[in-house]
Amino acid sequence: MATTGTDLSRMRELNQLSIVWALRGNPPSTVTELAGRAGLSRPAVDVLVQALVTDGWAEVEEPGASSAVGRPARRYRFRADAGHVLGIDVGVHKILAVLSDLEGNLVGTLRRPVDPDAPPTARLSEVDRVIDDVLGAAGMAPADVWAVTLGVTGPVDTAGRTSLSTPLPGWTAADPVAHLAARFSCPVRIENDCKLSAVAERWNGVAQDADDIVFLLAGLRTGAGLILDGTLRRGHGGAAGEIGALKAVRWLTAPDHLQSCPGIPATAAPGEAAAWVFQAARDRDREATKAVRRYTRDLAVGVAALVLTLDPQVVVYGGGFSRSADVVLEPLRRELTKHCLRLPELRASTLGDESVALGAVRLALDEVDSRLLSDGLSAPSAPHR
Repeated sequence: MATTGTDLSRMRELNQLSIVWALRGNPPSTVTELAGRAGLSRPAVDVLVQALVTDGWAEVEEPGASSAVGRPARRYRFRADAGHVLGIDVGVHKILAVLSDLEGNLVGTLRRPVDPDAPPTARLSEVDRVIDDVLGAAGMAPADVWAVTLGVTGPVDTAGRTSLSTPLPGWTAADPVAHLAARFSCPVRIENDCKLSAVAERWNGVAQDADDIVFLLAGLRTGAGLILDGTLRRGHGGAAGEIGALKAVRWLTAPDHLQSCPGIPATAAPGEAAAWVFQAARDRDREATKAVRRYTRDLAVGVAALVLTLDPQVVVYGGGFSRSADVVLEPLRRELTKHCLRLPELRASTLGDESVALGAVRLALDEVDSRLLSDGLSAPSAPHR
C-alpha cells in the first residue's frame, strides 16, 4: 500500500506528540532518555525535539557548572508556559480563580468575597473582575488562556446550566458558558463543585493512590462527587451523586444537629456555630459530643448508600467541616460499620476550600491534553516574561 504525504505528516505529528508527553512531568531530559520513553530511535528524536524547540513547545536546559571533563549532553524541557488554564470556583460567599501553566504549576491565585444574595449578573461581574485581576497580575490577556473550567453548586447539564437546583440565587437562569465565551476563544466548561473537588483529591490530594473515590462535601450543605475506574462520573444529566436530594437520606437536615446544640453563643453565625460545637466536642462537652454523634448518624445514611452502591476504595471527607475531621471521622466510621458490607478508607481532605478551583484547573488541563491529541500541535504563543 502506498503511503501518502498526509500519512507521513500525521505520523510525524504523532511522533512529536509522543516527545511532548515524554517531556511533560519529567526533569530536563537528554535525547537518549526521550528516545527510551517515546520508543523511537535516537536520530528521529533528535530531529523531532529540535522542531519542538523551534515551534516553542520545548526549550534547551542550559548546563550548570560542572567539574566533569567534556561537554555535557544537551537536555530539553517542556515549555510549561507555552499556555495557561484557568480554574474558577463560583461559590455562595466567594469567587476564587487559579491560573496554572501547562504542567499544573500555579501562576496566580485570587480570592474575593461575594454577597451571598447577589443575582447572577452581579456574581458574573465579580467573576469578570477576578479574572481581569488574576490575568493582569501575571501580565496575560484572555488570549493566553487555553481552557477555562468554572465550578458552581448544583448539578450541571451538558450545556453548563444548573437548571435542576442550586443555592446560588437566580443561577438557574444564568448562562455562564455564553458569558465567558464573550471574552475567551478557548473551550469553556462548567462543572459541579463536588465533582471538581473529587478530581482535585485524586490529582493533588489525599486520594492520589485510588481509582474509586467518593468525595463527601461536608458543611452547611452536604454533597458528593464520584470517581469510578479513575473517571469522573457525571451521570446522564449531570446529577450523579446528588443523593442528598432524597429526604430519607437526611443530608438536608444533618447540619441542624450542630446548629441547635445547647450552649452555642447567641451571636454565632451558622458556620461559627458548627465550629463551636466541634471544639466543644474536643473538650468532651456532653451536649456537643451528642450533637456530633447525631450529625454523623444522619451523614452516614447517604454515605452508606453510596458505599454499598459503588464500593469505593476511599471516602474523602472534605468541605468546610473537614477542618474538624478529628472529631467526625471516628463516629462516622462507627456508624458506617453498622450499614456497610465493606468499610472503605476514610480520609480527611487537606486541600481546604481551594479544592473546587484546583479540580477546575485539572479539568482544564485535561481539555488541553485532549485538544492536543485530537487537533495536533500548532506553534504556541511566545511566553510572557
